Amino acid sequence: MTETVETGAPYRAGKLILVRHGETEGNVAKVLDTRVPGLPLTERGVAQAKSFGAALPVPPRRLFSSPALRARQTAGHIESVTGVPAEVLDGVYEVQVGDLEGAGSDAAHRLFQDVYHRWHHGELEARLPGGESGQDVLDRYLLVLEHLRLTYLTPGDLHEEGDILLVSHGAAMRLAGRVLGGVAAPFATNNHLDNTETIELVPQYAPTGGVEADFLGWECVRWGRYTPPFDTEIEPTADDPMG
Repeated sequence: MTETVETGAPYRAGKLILVRHGETEGNVAKVLDTRVPGLPLTERGVAQAKSFGAALPVPPRRLFSSPALRARQTAGHIESVTGVPAEVLDGVYEVQVGDLEGAGSDAAHRLFQDVYHRWHHGELEARLPGGESGQDVLDRYLLVLEHLRLTYLTPGDLHEEGDILLVSHGAAMRLAGRVLGGVAAPFATNNHLDNTETIELVPQYAPTGGVEADFLGWECVRWGRYTPPFDTEIEPTADDPMG
């Protein structure tokens, strides 16, 4: 795809900000909660969502969420602070864990982490028992992100201000962020996202022939509390249940 831009350095459109939902009852209970609609936010999760919205330097241009209850509630509280209407997008719900749904045992979490880490090391065909493979997750999730890029984040949107926010889920976000932003393991597997932390992606465009801009790919400019480069050796953080 090409768009007309001025000749010069590579052009960057606005950011796509993936936001992990606020704390849920499932997070507190340490259960694998992935099936839509899923469990609601806790009071702390509500406060996190409102604080996130209040801390934004400017309101987002558009605000979206996954269909899961926790994501819709988080987006709703961001809407209440910013005034930007929240819209639901299918395809960006959490990794579906199948037979592990609702499990909270150490064995269940070890099995999920084993398969999930294999995805980050390129074994995308590995599948959770009765659930998704890594490729299944990427096929549905990245399709939505590409739609958002083409609709809101091209050089043709120079007149628009503000970023695009998508409230989603930790495990799916990390897998998509690794693939799109080139954030490799072990960083991507050692650093989970706390509730309402973000992965921020910038689509890059380069002028071609002085007037046309080709899409070059995404650059990851934030992963939770970290900014590039993402090759720092960091000890694994304590990973709460994805969701």
